Amino acid sequence: MSRAPAPVRFSLNQETIRQWSLPELVAGCTAAGVGAVGLWRDPVRRFGVRESAKLVAGAGLRVSSLCRGGFFTAADPAGRAAALEDNRRAVEEAAELGAQTLVLVSGGLPAGDRDLSGARGRIVDILGELAPWAAGHGVRLGIEPLHPMFASDRCVVSTLGQALDIAEQFPSERVGVVADAYHLWWDERLPAELRRAGESGRIVSVQVADWVTPLPEGVLCGRGQLGDGCVDLRAFRELADGVGYRGPIEVEIFQPGLWAREGSEVLREVIERYREHVE
Repeated sequence: MSRAPAPVRFSLNQETIRQWSLPELVAGCTAAGVGAVGLWRDPVRRFGVRESAKLVAGAGLRVSSLCRGGFFTAADPAGRAAALEDNRRAVEEAAELGAQTLVLVSGGLPAGDRDLSGARGRIVDILGELAPWAAGHGVRLGIEPLHPMFASDRCVVSTLGQALDIAEQFPSERVGVVADAYHLWWDERLPAELRRAGESGRIVSVQVADWVTPLPEGVLCGRGQLGDGCVDLRAFRELADGVGYRGPIEVEIFQPGLWAREGSEVLREVIERYREHVE
C-alpha cells in the first residue's frame, strides 16, 4: 500500500539528509510526495547551478529557500568587498534556482572585535548595496537571527526584533526575516515580534527543528529531531500562521545521527514527526 504524500506545506531542507546527493534528494522527495526543498549553495555548486535548477524544476519541486548568503561583518574594506561579491553570486544562484528566499546568516564578530553595534551597522551598510541587486534578480532576502550562543562567531543578530530592526530599513518586498524555531523558541517577545513581522509582510521563511539538552559537543550540529526536545513546534507554527504566514514550513535539522542513517528512512521519520508535532 502506498503512503500518503507529505503534507502540502512540508519542505525538506537539504542539510537534514546531507548524506544524499542532489539527484538522490530529488528522487527521494519525489517518491515521498514532498513538494518543496530548501537547498544549500555548496552541494548545488558541486552539481552545477544550472544543472541543479533543471533537475529540481524537472521533478516539479519548488525551492523554498537557498542557504546561505550573509557574513557581512568584516571590518576591513577587502573583507567587505569579498562579502558583497559572494552575496551577489548567491543572489544569482537563487534566481536561477527559482528560490523563494535567499537566507542570510549575518556573521559574527571579527577576530579581536567586541563592538556588536558596529558589526550590526555593517550589515545594514552591505544590505544597502545588496538589496537592490537582489530585487533586480527577483530574489527576496531573509535575515535569519540565530540563538545568542552563536553571536561571537556566526551571527550578531540574535533575536527576531533585531532582525526586524534591520529589515525594516528596506522595502518589505526586498528584505524580510526567517523565523527558525530552533533559534527563537526561548524569546518571551517572540509572539509580539512575529506579529510585528506578519503585519508588515516580513516573514519570508519558517523553519523547524527541536532543542535538546544536554547540548551535544559541537552544538552547531546538535539540533533535535522533531519531538525529541522542549520546543512546542506546533505552537510556533500556529503563531506564524496566526500573523498571516502561509508559506512552506522547512525542516532543517543538523544532526550526525540522522546523517548516519539511510536517507529514505530518515525522510519517512521526519514526515511522520512533522505530522505529529508541527502540522
